Amino acid sequence: MRTVLQRVDGASVHVDGEQVGGFTGPGLVALVGVTHDDGPEQVARTARKVAELRILREERSVLDDGAPVLVVSQFTLHADVRKGRRPSWNAAAPAEVAEPVVDAVVAALRERGVRVETGRFGADMRVSLVNDGPVTIVLDV
Repeated sequence: MRTVLQRVDGASVHVDGEQVGGFTGPGLVALVGVTHDDGPEQVARTARKVAELRILREERSVLDDGAPVLVVSQFTLHADVRKGRRPSWNAAAPAEVAEPVVDAVVAALRERGVRVETGRFGADMRVSLVNDGPVTIVLDV
């Protein structure tokens, strides 16, 4: 599982012109890409890192500040661009595998007490955010 975390000062996701998730103020955006062999261990490790990493202002975590997280599924994180001009998506899990894994990450974060907003799996989404810092971290588990 690959997750790109961005510290933000507000974020939102729209589908067909309708806001389906978002928040104002400090928090994180987590773009989550699932591969074929991701399962409960990767879900638990990802949720723990997202909730506990001290990457908010003053070296605080989402749990420390009660800050929200916007989780957006993004299979393109597993693009292979080593050959040719077209990305290969072979490493990305198909939707029927990836969707329950992303849902499990969201559930694991919520079980930890994190306020989680989401995009809509498989939809053509418009994600807006104000990167704070900027702070962007790639988390591979």
